[in-house]
Amino acid sequence: MSLLTLRTIQMAFGGPPLLEGINLQIEEGDRLCLLGRNGTGKSTLLKILAGDLPPDSGEIIRQQGLRTAVVTQESPPNLTGTVFDVVAGGMGDAAELLAEYHHVSIRLATERNNELLKTLEQLHKSLEDSGGWSLHQEVERVLARLTLDPEAQFNELSGGTKRRALLARALVSRPDILILDEPTNHLDIDTIVWLEEFLLKEVKTFLFVTHDRAFARRMANRVAELDKGRLFVFSCGYDTFVERREALLEAEIARQALFDKKLAQEEAWIRQGIKARRTRNEGRVRALKKLREERRTRRERIGSVKIQLQEAERSGTLVVEAEAVSFSYEGKPVISNISTTIVRGDRVGIIGPNGSGKTTLLRLLLGELEPQSGEIRLGTRREVLYFDQLREQLDPDQTVQENVGEGNDSVLINGRQRHIIGYLQDFLFSPERARSPVRILSGGERNRLLLAKLFTKPSNVLVMDEPTNDLDAETLDLLEELLVDYPGTLLLVSHDREFLNNVVTSTLVLGDSGQISEFVGGYDDWLRQSTRAPSVVIPPRSPSPAKEKNRSASDKPRRLSYKELRELESLPDRIASLEEEIRALHEKLGDPEFYRNAGADISLFTAQLHAVESELEKTYARWEELEVLSE
Repeated sequence: MSLLTLRTIQMAFGGPPLLEGINLQIEEGDRLCLLGRNGTGKSTLLKILAGDLPPDSGEIIRQQGLRTAVVTQESPPNLTGTVFDVVAGGMGDAAELLAEYHHVSIRLATERNNELLKTLEQLHKSLEDSGGWSLHQEVERVLARLTLDPEAQFNELSGGTKRRALLARALVSRPDILILDEPTNHLDIDTIVWLEEFLLKEVKTFLFVTHDRAFARRMANRVAELDKGRLFVFSCGYDTFVERREALLEAEIARQALFDKKLAQEEAWIRQGIKARRTRNEGRVRALKKLREERRTRRERIGSVKIQLQEAERSGTLVVEAEAVSFSYEGKPVISNISTTIVRGDRVGIIGPNGSGKTTLLRLLLGELEPQSGEIRLGTRREVLYFDQLREQLDPDQTVQENVGEGNDSVLINGRQRHIIGYLQDFLFSPERARSPVRILSGGERNRLLLAKLFTKPSNVLVMDEPTNDLDAETLDLLEELLVDYPGTLLLVSHDREFLNNVVTSTLVLGDSGQISEFVGGYDDWLRQSTRAPSVVIPPRSPSPAKEKNRSASDKPRRLSYKELRELESLPDRIASLEEEIRALHEKLGDPEFYRNAGADISLFTAQLHAVESELEKTYARWEELEVLSE
C-alpha cells in the first residue's frame, strides 16, 4: 500500500487551475524530485502533501498514522531560543517539557542546588509518565548526528547551520515522508555534499523540490514535473528523465502542429461560398466547434527567458593581477598570500565554505578593497557589472518597472530603444507584474529582475555572486549559454556544481586560514586534481629525507617500449575517430525526426553515446600518460 496517494487534485486561486487533475503515489523508499518552472505550483503541491492546505477537490489517501515533516526554504520568522528548543519543537506537545528538562539539566551542572534538583526529578518523572524520556534521547541523538551545538542561539546561526537545525527539527519526529523545499539554497558545496550523504544514509523516503541538477542527479530515483497544471511522473533517475522529457516535448510539438493544420483547413472550409454552405455537413460543423474549444482551452507552455548581454568596448588584455596579496579581519587571515593573473576572456569560478572570504576576494580583485600586504594591479578599459547575491541593488518599495527603467519608459539594448514593458516580458514579467512592487516578488522573480536590471548596461567584466539561487532549470540553462558565449571576463561565485562545471575555465578554491589554490577547469576538475575531500585545502607535504633518497634512486625515468611508441603514434587517429563518432551520435540525437519513430532506440543510442564518451576520456588519459613518459 502507498504511503500517500493523490487522486484528481484540483487547485486554483482565482485564475486558471494551478493544479489540474493531479495524480501521485508515494511509496516507501521513494526519493522523489519535484521539478517545474517558478510559479507552476510546486510549493502549493508540497503544502497539500504535508496536510497544510486542503485542495479545492480531489482525494487524498494517507496510510494510517502517517507522519510527514517539512523543511521549508526560509526559516520561519517566529523560531527563537536555543538550537535545542527549536529542534525539540518538532516533537509537538512534548516540546515544552523537553526544553524545560534540558535547561534545568544545564543549570544544575553549574549551580547545584536542591530546588533545581527537585525540579529536575519532577520533570524526569513527567517525561517517563508521558513517554517523553525516549523523545529527549532522540533529540540529543539527532543533535549529535548533525553536529549541532544545543546551547547556540538559533537567531545567531549562519544560514547553513540554520538549515541543519531545521532538518533536525523535522527528523526528531521520525517522519514517514520528509519534504524538502529547495534544500541546497544558500548552502556551500561542503554542506550540500554532507546533506546528500546524510539523506542517503539516514532517510528512507523523501520528496524534494530543487533546481540543483547535481543534487537531483545523485538523489532522485523518481522524478515528477509540474507543467501547465499537470503532473508528469517518471520512474527513473534525473538524467533519464531529461532524455524522456525532451522526446515527449518533441512529440507534443508535432501533435500540436498537426492539430493546428487540421483546424486551419476546417476554418477555410467553413468560410467557403454559398454553394459550400448549402451542402454543409452538420457533423463536420460540430467537429469544428469542438476543435475551436480545444484550441481555446489549450494551456501553452510557459515562455522562456530571453537574455542578452550588452558588450562594451574590449578591456585591455590584463584584467587584474594580484601579487602576494593578504587581507585580515580583526587579526584573522581571510586572504593569505594569493598571487594570480586574470586576463581578458577568462571565466574564473570561486568556491569555498560560507564565510571563507569569497566576497572579500572579489572586492580585492575589483579594486574596491586595498590589500593589507601585496599589490593589486588593475587592467584598463574595464566596464564592470556586479550581480549581488543579496540583491541590494533592488529597491523593494519601487515597482519592477521603476527598478529597471530608473525613471525612463524605455531602455537602450545593443543600440536599439525598447519599451520597458516589452523588455521585462523577455524576463517573464507580465505588464501587470511589471507594475508590482519588488517586495512582493518571489526569490526567483527577484533574481530575474536583477539580471534584467544589470543587462541594460554594457560590460566587459561580469562579476556574479551566487546568481543561480531560486532560478528554475530552464533559466539556468539559458544563463549558462549566455556566460559560455560571453566574450568578456567572468568572475563567478557559486555553490552550483553543475553550473561551475559547464561555465568556468579555472577555479580559485578558498580553504583554511585564507589559503587559496588555483585549478584548471570547474568543480569536478578540481576534485580530480586535488585528490582530497572538498572541505579542506591542504598544502602538499614534503617527503621525508629517507623517502626522497629512495625515490631518487628508484624513480629514474624510463624509455617507452617499442609497443608503447607505436601505441602513442596511433592514439591521435583513435581520438579523431572517437570524436567523429560522438559528433554523429549528437547529430542523430539532436534530430527531432529521430524521436518520432525511434522507440526503444533512444535509450540504445544514448547508452552508445555514453560508452564512446567514456572511451574517449580513457584514450585522452592514456595519451597524456605516454606523452609524459616520452619527454
